[in-house]
Amino acid sequence: MTPATLIRRVRLVDLSGDGSPATGSGEVDVAIARGRITAVAPRLQPAGDQAVIDGEGRWALPGLWDAHVHLGQWSLGRSRVDVSSADSAPAAAALMAAALGRPGVSDLVVGAGYRSPTWPEPPTVDALDRATGQRPVVLISGDCHNGWLNSAALARFGLAPRAGVLLEAEWFAVLADVVAAELAQAGPRSYAAAQQEAARRGVVGVIDYEFEPGFRRWPERYAATGLLRVQTSVYPDDLDEAIASGVRSGDVLAGRDGVPMLTMGSLKIISDGSLNTRTARCVEPYPNADGLAEAHGVQNYDLDALTQLLAQARAHGLTAAVHAIGDAAVSTALDAFEATGATGSLEHAQLMATADVSRLARLGLTASVQPAHLLDDRAVTHQLWPDRADRCFPFASLAAAGVRLAFGSDAPVAPLDPWLAIAAAVHRGDPDDAPWNPAQALSPVQALAASVRGRIAPGEPGDLVLLDDDPLCPDFSSAEAARRLRRMDVWATVIGGVPA
Repeated sequence: MTPATLIRRVRLVDLSGDGSPATGSGEVDVAIARGRITAVAPRLQPAGDQAVIDGEGRWALPGLWDAHVHLGQWSLGRSRVDVSSADSAPAAAALMAAALGRPGVSDLVVGAGYRSPTWPEPPTVDALDRATGQRPVVLISGDCHNGWLNSAALARFGLAPRAGVLLEAEWFAVLADVVAAELAQAGPRSYAAAQQEAARRGVVGVIDYEFEPGFRRWPERYAATGLLRVQTSVYPDDLDEAIASGVRSGDVLAGRDGVPMLTMGSLKIISDGSLNTRTARCVEPYPNADGLAEAHGVQNYDLDALTQLLAQARAHGLTAAVHAIGDAAVSTALDAFEATGATGSLEHAQLMATADVSRLARLGLTASVQPAHLLDDRAVTHQLWPDRADRCFPFASLAAAGVRLAFGSDAPVAPLDPWLAIAAAVHRGDPDDAPWNPAQALSPVQALAASVRGRIAPGEPGDLVLLDDDPLCPDFSSAEAARRLRRMDVWATVIGGVPA
């Protein structure tokens, strides 16, 4: 049975935003039993069976959630070759060639992190073949929206010869097979290690959007590796199977001593592409769009198809999580939500028309956003979207309109590090740089509220993080606050009353 826990002498971080004296003004004790908080008071007497954690005056925050991860790919980070430093196709190919000679390298060699829009020449299969020979080699772009395979890898995954990279829907189908092959090589320990690392940063739960039928794969996986709370998902290709199984959003798929730990989440739909691949669907064409198949970007699901999927999800008790990065894709997604009455989230919402901010609020959808992306996309935005850079990552506008914000990383696109995301939202850039569109910055209170679920109060889940410093960073400039947040020391993470 889950142990009863008493956390002594902690100061509650006030996320109300109104300076309420009920929190943050003195030390309290927090009692947890059967996975939920049972009492919060200045002094609680320990029961005989309670484990006691002395917080020694540290700051207590509800447990942090990452609202958008690809946990399988994140768990494989150590086994993939990092090619993020490559400034050209030959440089990336050379990094992969060098990796082939390392001890312990498996048959399939995977690199990740390349960003080709600024390269002087595009990546080609021929260039990768010359560097890597007959070993199957796959490179995954930094935003995961395209893949660069050599001829041996194309053959391994049953693809016809081609000259360049794979994009969007064609690539995602292959990526699922690549990840499955990597995980078969790595074994379940990679999932356990990834969860332990996240818990050390204060993460108590993740929403997993890995390219797999998670409702089917995760129950067995959780029994072997579970630590965090996990909300899994389903993609359109596996929607019929999910419906036939009867699974609905919110259903408990696995627990720990009666505490729900693995639950069913949403139907995930990738409605458009990404900025770095110039496939995010936009109202205005991309500048210098010569050579692009679609000058406005790619709409993977048009309005009719998207509406049909959302209606199907709603009819069978599933919420929807719709990836939409370009402003045209955002508008189309909102049209589909409005037409069907489906509920759920808009994932990314990176570029938005001003009118769609209030529409998102009116529809009651969550904006699931990834603040750390602005650190990587700042330069490329001014290159690829110079005429619309002021409408990117509109966090403050969304908050002012009453939209619920939920922060995530989209790991492995950005690190599974909530403090990096929180800092990016507060300062809108690296601490040593001037902020980008500072009017869209959030306060530490707002950024922290977008990173947690619930409160530290009776009846709430027994998920807490104990910190050595006050994360509200009172009287700090945005740059100073970002520095403190990035180096925030997590002293303890408690999940369902159990120290992680």
